[in-house]
Amino acid sequence: MSKMAEEKVMAAPASVGDDGLQLAGEQTAAGLVRPVETLLRAAPLGLCVAAMAVMLRNTQNNDYGTVSYSDLGGFKYLVYANGLCAAYSLVSAFYIAVPRPATLSRSWIVFLLDQVFTYLILAAGAASAELLYLAYNGDKEVTWSEACGVFGSFCRQARTSVAITFGSVACYILLSLISSYRLFSTYDAPQPSLGNKGVEIAAFPR
Repeated sequence: MSKMAEEKVMAAPASVGDDGLQLAGEQTAAGLVRPVETLLRAAPLGLCVAAMAVMLRNTQNNDYGTVSYSDLGGFKYLVYANGLCAAYSLVSAFYIAVPRPATLSRSWIVFLLDQVFTYLILAAGAASAELLYLAYNGDKEVTWSEACGVFGSFCRQARTSVAITFGSVACYILLSLISSYRLFSTYDAPQPSLGNKGVEIAAFPR
């Protein structure tokens, strides 16, 4: 046997071993990421339920009248959005916790749902924050006076609910980044090819 053939025979097992180590490393990393993502998906469940519960009990009655969260559309939207996001958090946490083969279609579904619920809870938090701003400061241009001086307890509970909601928003933003990375990392980088005039262009898969 020639010296070159001997080198090929000796190099072959090392190559297979390297591939095996790389595969084992990827499986270990996936096994570590799944529990972390499951906990991150379960976290908004508690936050959304807490924000919804605080807002549902938000009613104040005094000499100036009665005010409740149901009197304001933005606060009602906050309750509905937190309820929907809590249900999605529960379902997605169970879905991620169960090991299953990763496919492109599943990655797309998780990515799109994460985007939808992220924008849903973000919109609810932003609308409620605007209502709180008007309640605390009023609007002189339309002669709206501030209301929190009269209904202070109502405003404090609403502020607590909105703050918890933005905690959920932070969790959903992280989840959107994770699902985005998982989806787009499955695509290979485009291979360069030469056009008719010798200009290098990117060839994207169809």
